Amino acid sequence: MKPWIELGTAQIPNNGGILTLRQRDREFSIALSGPRGELMNSRRFNSERELSLLGCAHLKQRESARVVVGGMGMGYTLAAALEVLPPSAEVIVADLIPEVVKWNRGPLGDCAGRPLDDSRCKVHIGDVGELLVKGDGDYDAVLLDVDNGPEGLTHSDNNWLYSLDGTSCIYESLAPGGMLAVWSAGPDSFYVHRLRKTGFDVEVKTVRERPGKGARHTIFLAKKTAV
Repeated sequence: MKPWIELGTAQIPNNGGILTLRQRDREFSIALSGPRGELMNSRRFNSERELSLLGCAHLKQRESARVVVGGMGMGYTLAAALEVLPPSAEVIVADLIPEVVKWNRGPLGDCAGRPLDDSRCKVHIGDVGELLVKGDGDYDAVLLDVDNGPEGLTHSDNNWLYSLDGTSCIYESLAPGGMLAVWSAGPDSFYVHRLRKTGFDVEVKTVRERPGKGARHTIFLAKKTAV
């Protein structure tokens, strides 16, 4: 078996640890320093795609749809959103770590088909919360593939996104009928309660990391009631 080759490292803000990008033949891996280990692998991305396919399903014919993707990852969430959305759409992808975006513009980008090259895509280097605070009914979908889901793992500031205040902010940033879709490593009944308390209609889906096999992940689908 071929050895792993290290391609780059990145510091997570506020002493969140070190990310390392590695490659072995055509396989890529992003790992976090310490016991958590591997966060993403280019062979296991089905649940990231499902996040977008479910979260953007209502926008296939929506002219000038506006979508926010929180978390660049390996580009699979962004790529799937672009597959669904019409040519007039705009997708803003936000990531705290500029190196992750750089990796996706480099060799890692081939995994997801180089979605950053799509003219509908814009990049925001910074906290996705900054965009959501500024949004005022502007977005038709918000897709969050940030950290480990509602229980922050790598960056404590992410916890705000899943708090009652953060959830209320996201609700206000969505247009009527807009969808919040959230990737999580597992279920979280407390988060479902917060979503419903905010006013969302909530559905919870279980998806596999690879089609038909692998670990089970959770997708929270929270729809803002149309008025």
